[in-house]
Amino acid sequence: MSNPVLRAFFLGRAAAEVLNEKIELGFTYALSELGKFDAEQRENLRQFVEEVQARAAQTGPTEGNSYGEAPKEDLQQRIDELRAEIARLKSELKTQRFQVN
Repeated sequence: MSNPVLRAFFLGRAAAEVLNEKIELGFTYALSELGKFDAEQRENLRQFVEEVQARAAQTGPTEGNSYGEAPKEDLQQRIDELRAEIARLKSELKTQRFQVN
């Protein structure tokens, strides 16, 4: 192998093969870590959901229907109060607009 061009070719080829292997290993490692991270996050989410469900089962609804909502009368009263508050705020806004103009 005294020909420098031939030697450069084989050196380049060997360098490309080594570089290709290193990239492949790095990519494989990155995918492996991503898979581990995904599995850990799914497990954390599963545990979180279980904990939330356990606490909800322990606490349970205190009044109202099975979904923990307030009785219908309280809900209607709250809606009426909010409507009155909206009307009051609209009136106040009109008053403020007239004062500015």
